[in-house]
Amino acid sequence: MNNFFINHLKSLDWKLILSAFFLSLIGLALVYSISFGRGNPADFYKQIAFLAVGFAMMLALSFFDWKGFRDNSYFILVLYLFCLVLLAGLFFFAPYTRGIRGWYRIGGFLSFDPVGFSVIIVNILLAKFFSRRHVEMYKLRHIVLSGIYVALPFALIAGQPNLGSALILSAVWLGVLVVSGIKLKHFFILILIGLVIFSLGWIFFLKDYQKDRITGFLNPEKEVLGSNWSQTQSKIAIGSGGVWGKGFQKGSQTQNGFLSEPSTDFIISVLGEEFGIAGILATFLIFIYFIWRIIATALSAESNFPRLFSLGLAVFIFFQAFINIGMNLGVLPVIGLPMPLISYGGSNLLAIFAGLGILQSIRTNK
Repeated sequence: MNNFFINHLKSLDWKLILSAFFLSLIGLALVYSISFGRGNPADFYKQIAFLAVGFAMMLALSFFDWKGFRDNSYFILVLYLFCLVLLAGLFFFAPYTRGIRGWYRIGGFLSFDPVGFSVIIVNILLAKFFSRRHVEMYKLRHIVLSGIYVALPFALIAGQPNLGSALILSAVWLGVLVVSGIKLKHFFILILIGLVIFSLGWIFFLKDYQKDRITGFLNPEKEVLGSNWSQTQSKIAIGSGGVWGKGFQKGSQTQNGFLSEPSTDFIISVLGEEFGIAGILATFLIFIYFIWRIIATALSAESNFPRLFSLGLAVFIFFQAFINIGMNLGVLPVIGLPMPLISYGGSNLLAIFAGLGILQSIRTNK
């Protein structure tokens, strides 16, 4: 038994684990700076607990044989229906927090957001669906059916309203479609449909504050003290950090409260202010290596399901990071997405570690 555990641990992708660990440590240091600087260390201690649970979850799932997902359609269907129930329940049981119904309250100090886990489950479902049908991707009905699977959680997430996470879910779907071999004309048709849906959403569904963020982004000079306040302060923070930064816990924008949501949406700005461009570039290099290790698992996979799941996970994490970084740099509108593994928060962090656990299972159970 001891040899089994030792051999299993040796077979894990420790390069992936260490890169995730270093990114998490960077995030933990920044949360420490923010929470202690503002006299509220609770977030730091909770983040330590989230990280401990996340790593334990990843290791536990690495022992689970991923073929159970590939070979058991009913199990995946139950997980999918469960995530739909959790997402729908937010409209009835979740309180309004920062303008959306996005978190279940657990006791008086914890909350749970099911969106990240829902994306992982949908990714599993898509990998299962297309692993059997990739040679028939010329048939439009497969694209339509997969779109229905994605449309249900998309509508529930967008209705919270949580536009950012809904876009991430769409990106995962499109990414898996592209890898599965979708025809180019079908891809452009989907893009056109997406533009139509966005136009209708702008007219009928987007809230005023969401429209203000987009119009303010397009007119930055007119909304410096309004909808662009956060991004203005973010750019000031990064710019003032220079090459090497002002030093740990010495960022004036962060510590004096000018930077809104510094531990979640704008944690990269904290990194830039305190550790400079050098700190940002070092973090980005680790993150790029982390994504590469996920893609390497896909490239070494011997069948379609693990390949599609791995690439879907890479799309999920990469696009979330891409949008978060764009928000911090002021090149994308603010849509409320955290930086993977770095931003404060347990739900998204645990969802990513769950995905990494399945990824480790793919590597160890070939």
